[in-house]
Amino acid sequence: MTDRHNAPTHEARLQRALLSLDGLSVGDAFGQLLSTQSRSARRIVEHNGLPGPHWWHTDDSQMAMAIVEELAATGQISPDSLADRFTKRYLADPGRGYGRGARLQLQEMARGTGWRQTSTAAFNGRGSKGNGSAMRSAPLGAYFADDLECVVSESTQSSVVTHSHPEGIAGSVAVSLAAAQTWQSRGLELKAARHSIWQATLERTPHGETWEGLQRAFAVPLEMLPENAARILGSGFLVTAADTVPFAIWCAIRHLDDYREALIATLEGDGDCDTNCAIVGGIVSMFVGRSGIPEDWLKSRERLDLNFLP
Repeated sequence: MTDRHNAPTHEARLQRALLSLDGLSVGDAFGQLLSTQSRSARRIVEHNGLPGPHWWHTDDSQMAMAIVEELAATGQISPDSLADRFTKRYLADPGRGYGRGARLQLQEMARGTGWRQTSTAAFNGRGSKGNGSAMRSAPLGAYFADDLECVVSESTQSSVVTHSHPEGIAGSVAVSLAAAQTWQSRGLELKAARHSIWQATLERTPHGETWEGLQRAFAVPLEMLPENAARILGSGFLVTAADTVPFAIWCAIRHLDDYREALIATLEGDGDCDTNCAIVGGIVSMFVGRSGIPEDWLKSRERLDLNFLP
C-alpha cells in the first residue's frame, strides 16, 4: 500500500499513464504496420527503413485512450463511465480493427443495452476470455503503480466492461501488474528488475490458464529466439489472454531496457502483432522513459485524439 504522505499527485500518476500510452500506441502502430511482414521486421527496420508518418493505430490504442481519459477525469475506473467512453470512441471511428466480439458488444451498448448484459452474454454466456482487455491495460498499471492491490482491483473493473470471463480479467490484471512493477523497478540492476516484475505478476494474477502460461513463460530462457518461445507460449493466434499475455510479458522482460529491440523481437514471434506490440510497448516504456522510445517512431505514429489537454 502507498504511504499517503508520500503518495504521488494525480498529475504525476497521469503523466505515467500518458508515458505508457505513448509506448503502447507506438507499439500498436508499429505492430500493425508490419503485421503482414512480421518475420522480416528486423531486416525492414535495419536495412530497408520504415515509412514515415502517419502510422495508423488500432482499437488497442483507442480503448487505452478511453482508459486514460477516465483516469484523467476521476482518478479511478467506473465501469459505467468507461463503457460510455468505449462506446463513444467506437461510434466516432468504428474502422479501427475492432474484433467481431467487441463490435457486437459496442453496437449493443450503443443501442442502450447495459455493459453487464453485453459482457456476460458474450460467447454463449461465458464472457470473453480474449486479449482485448489486456491490450489496453498497461496505462492503468502505470497510473496505479504505487499500489499493486489497487492495480488488481482497478484492472478488474476495467476488464469486466467487455471481458468478464476470469481469463479475460486475468490477462488485464497481469499486464497492468507488469507495467506497474516495471515502473517500480526503474533503477534496479536489470536482472533484479526482471525478477521483481515476474514475482509481482505471478503473485497477484488470478490463477487459471493465463497464470499457468505466465509460469511457463517465467521458465523460458531469455536467450531463446522469440519465434521458438512463441511456439511454446502462443503469440496471439488464438486471440485469447492465455495465448497472448505470457508471450508478450516475456518479450517485454527480455528487452526491458531497449524499446526498439523489444518490439522487433516481439514481431519475430508473429501472431497478433499489433496487440503483442501494444502490450510490450506499454510495459517497456515504463522502464526506458519517453526518451527511450525512438523519436522518429513517436513522430510517425498518428496523433492521439485525447479528450483533454495532457
